[in-house]
Amino acid sequence: MLGELGDEYWMRHALALAGRAGAEGEVPVGAVLVLADRVVGEGWNRSIGHHDPTAHAEMMALRHGGAAMNNYRLLNTTLYVTLEPCIMCAGAMIHARIGRLVFGARDLKTGAAGSFCEVLRQPGLNHLVTVSGGVLADDCSRALSEFFRGRRELHKARRQALKTGAPDVMASPAVWPMKGQK
Repeated sequence: MLGELGDEYWMRHALALAGRAGAEGEVPVGAVLVLADRVVGEGWNRSIGHHDPTAHAEMMALRHGGAAMNNYRLLNTTLYVTLEPCIMCAGAMIHARIGRLVFGARDLKTGAAGSFCEVLRQPGLNHLVTVSGGVLADDCSRALSEFFRGRRELHKARRQALKTGAPDVMASPAVWPMKGQK
């Protein structure tokens, strides 16, 4: 059910959560699960910090929502997420029976809501999710672009420092763990 606060309001909330992910060195994706204009779950990417490949923003929001609603079925909810969900997250949304997905930026490489593949509206599924994409897409894309630009600059500085014998700037636990990556 579409509430009175509207998609842009909730996407801005998800963007604030994405900021938390970025501040923790995670890819800045945020998600908020809403029922009747009330937050029932929220999350941001935590895969690196939790050492958990399933700790995507959407999964965290669904887990939080299930606990808050005391049910794994999240009927009539809307999930707002700053980046188009992957196949894993789309599958979880189907199992949770969310009513609607609203996402910001498209993900052409792994997006499972129509960009790379279409999981949420496959004929024959026992539950179909209504999808709205592109809400505040520029803001959502910008957050991701700025994050990765910063990471590339940091990686470049690391390579330069290593050439000169300076300390490894990536050795700090406060920095995204790109050690060993090209």
